[in-house]
Amino acid sequence: MELKQYFGIIRKRLVLIILCVIIATLTTAAYSYSVYTPVYQASTKFIVNKTVEIEQMGREQMDLSAVGLNIQLINTYKEIIRTPAIMDKVVQRYPELGLTPDLLSRMINVQSVNNTQVMTLSVADTSYERATKVVNAVSSVFQSEIPKIMKVNNVTILNSAGIDDNPLPINKRSNQYILISAAVSLLFAVGIAFLLDFLDDTLKNEEDIQRLMGAPVLASIPRMKTKHAQRLKPIFQEKRVGDAQYAKVEG
Repeated sequence: MELKQYFGIIRKRLVLIILCVIIATLTTAAYSYSVYTPVYQASTKFIVNKTVEIEQMGREQMDLSAVGLNIQLINTYKEIIRTPAIMDKVVQRYPELGLTPDLLSRMINVQSVNNTQVMTLSVADTSYERATKVVNAVSSVFQSEIPKIMKVNNVTILNSAGIDDNPLPINKRSNQYILISAAVSLLFAVGIAFLLDFLDDTLKNEEDIQRLMGAPVLASIPRMKTKHAQRLKPIFQEKRVGDAQYAKVEG
């Protein structure tokens, strides 16, 4: 097939192609916006540090030799914070949260900041207010329970999560699926158009006849439009011979 024949098929089925693309795109857009649920994140920061008292000076000074040990302790604290020793305490002290230890453990995320002594505790939830309450509750319990577990008081909360009147969701809406749906539906509709043309074996024009019969077309009879046929119909009507004539008698 020549290139112009391809364009001819697409032009003939252009309405079908456009309808397929519009329906698929609108369906995907409606589904994407209907199932979209914003998720918000609240976070707090800890610092793992230990000071020793200098009796001669009467003040405290950072124990530089323990800095490396504190950094290594962060990996231990990341595991401890998810254990029942912490999760159960949070559920018991804050029953208004309505969470179970397992659900609470899946909600939190703990990370270390660039190989420093700083830990970041974050909670993601569909409600920013609830995420704030949960992360602050876990932080408070963790700070109070870690001296009992590790026998050392070296965790300090740097900042707590605050209330934000206009929080931004971490999962922003994306039009990626809508664009993919439009592209796929376009390819599908073009394929259907070529398939329908391939299955249609009727003769549509002079070129089809010449290609099938191998002979030139000498004449063709065009199709008459309906309005022209109605205009010429009285001219070709003839009275049949022997038709009886009737007279209307009034009486």
